[in-house]
Amino acid sequence: MVNADGFHDHLFEERNMTLTPELEAKIDNLITENKIMVFMKGSKLMPQCGFSNNVVFILNTLGVTYETCDVLEDQEIRQGIKEYSKWPTIPQVYVNGEFLGGSDVMTEMYNNKKEELEQKLAVASAS
Repeated sequence: MVNADGFHDHLFEERNMTLTPELEAKIDNLITENKIMVFMKGSKLMPQCGFSNNVVFILNTLGVTYETCDVLEDQEIRQGIKEYSKWPTIPQVYVNGEFLGGSDVMTEMYNNKKEELEQKLAVASAS
């Protein structure tokens, strides 16, 4: 949408998007094809926000293989993933097709439930 000043209004579009069946299938495919999938701002080589960087740090420290989807490159996925998971923030981490959480959950698990986190990631990596 272009606002009255002639500028593209991305916030309006984000607030008014819906999770179409096509977008849901696209997200399903990313999550099922990748044992550990992170929807984040930027990439694992160049995170574009501190929260995404925290998740990358944790996963790299634990030595797991994972894939990322840069939501800054795809506005549909950026909003759609929030609707898909019913979780309002990015990054979002999926393990074996299940939503694990965002940066806060990953940090909490890494700091206080490291064995549980390592086990979840190891099971995903082995399957």
